[in-house]
Amino acid sequence: MTLLIGAQATWRGERHAPQVETFTTTESLRERLRALASPAVEAVFHAAAVSDFSFGKIWQRSPKNELTEIKAGKISSRLGGLLVELVPAPKVIAHLRDWFPRAGLVGWKFAVDGARAGAVAQAESQISENRTNACVVNGRAYGNGFGLVTGPGRCQHVDELEGLFQALEELALKSPPQS
Repeated sequence: MTLLIGAQATWRGERHAPQVETFTTTESLRERLRALASPAVEAVFHAAAVSDFSFGKIWQRSPKNELTEIKAGKISSRLGGLLVELVPAPKVIAHLRDWFPRAGLVGWKFAVDGARAGAVAQAESQISENRTNACVVNGRAYGNGFGLVTGPGRCQHVDELEGLFQALEELALKSPPQS
């Protein structure tokens, strides 16, 4: 069992995994997961809150409101305000089924906007789009507790973390992998 945990993760409690590795960026997480890829892996719980965006180009606005791309290695603060482009980062979860073809895969969806039904629908979409077995949904849109979504119309509400851990363990023990 391997725990991959972000270098900036807020959890500082005890870690029970025999092997603990840290990652710093979305790309370093992708590399570590790819290195662990194997049909022998039975379960992957992808709960990392990785960045949805990465930096693109840097632009300077002229007095005439024209944008010029900055290509210098070091950017002088004398340039004044700059504009930074954000580009969508590749989704790590989209590759998990290819890397772990027989594993039970669980993703997470932190939903902020909307209401519970929309949050659950986002979780259902994540399962369908990424070929995972389940998705844990939480956040302001979901409300208190967690939803363990295992398919369309199947959402088990869990009030506390301990109950979520128990439900995930049960799911891992009985859930056949998706193909």
